[in-house]
Amino acid sequence: MVKSYLDFEQPIAEIENKILELESSDLSKEVIKSEVISLNESAVKLTEKIYSNLTPWQNVQVARHPERPHFIDYIERITDYFDELHGDRHFSDDRAVLGGIGSIGDYKVVLIGHEKGRTTEEKIEHNFGMSQPEGYRKACRLMKLAERFKLPIITLVDTPGAYPGIDSEERGQSEAIAYNLQIMSSLKTPILVNIVGEGGSGGALALGVGDHISMLEHATYSVASPEACASIVWRDSAMAPQAAEAMKISAESILGLKLIDEIIKEPLGGAHRNFDQTSENLKNSILLSLDRLTQESIPSLLEARYKRLMDYGSL
Repeated sequence: MVKSYLDFEQPIAEIENKILELESSDLSKEVIKSEVISLNESAVKLTEKIYSNLTPWQNVQVARHPERPHFIDYIERITDYFDELHGDRHFSDDRAVLGGIGSIGDYKVVLIGHEKGRTTEEKIEHNFGMSQPEGYRKACRLMKLAERFKLPIITLVDTPGAYPGIDSEERGQSEAIAYNLQIMSSLKTPILVNIVGEGGSGGALALGVGDHISMLEHATYSVASPEACASIVWRDSAMAPQAAEAMKISAESILGLKLIDEIIKEPLGGAHRNFDQTSENLKNSILLSLDRLTQESIPSLLEARYKRLMDYGSL
């Protein structure tokens, strides 16, 4: 059972807390077993009801869930081995973006993704998943390495956005993001983009150009956070739920806009409920896409990638 419940999940929390109380009670095993089975059935039905009717703002909350799996969690589950590579060779090693060489099934690949961190210390180390220019330049270095050795690139996107600090701007934040967009559009190797949590603004786009783009069921993808949009449009961040509705940031909406190719199913109640099942679903999607894309010629890949970019905005 999860440790943290979102506001709209409180009815589920009440049932699951009752289950915990029963399991630690002095009642007979037969009584406990019968009651637990009944309560589990009620919890499943209630979870299905709640998660089949999520509002866009509730979906944002699920994408930001504190227990949602991160890059490191996925790497542990979908790869047979992974060797992390460090540094951008210009300034430093930004821990908000991690990357390296690994294997998934029969494929040798380069994996790159945002890492938010779990504990307070980890969040500080990884800057809450908000990369500075050196993070994107590290990603660019690894992508060029992948092209050189003919390795497919797999990105896992989960960031509220690029870090907006003065020091980042002084070191060329916007240039680093723009350069990644340029490089990814012409890399001569397959690129798979997977939005697994928050796909926030340019920070997500810097790892977001590819030949196959997928989103986890409760991930989000947007030009800005709902809070930022609400502050700009209504000058009130409390209007974030209304902004989320207007921005069409859910996976279903993004698929309808033809900005992604696939929605990857999450376990009932969200990815945080079952890391292993979520990772298995993600891995299966990646392998199917690799099977298809690695059979295509590089010229056809580049042509399709260019057409995708040029078609953005046309429905």
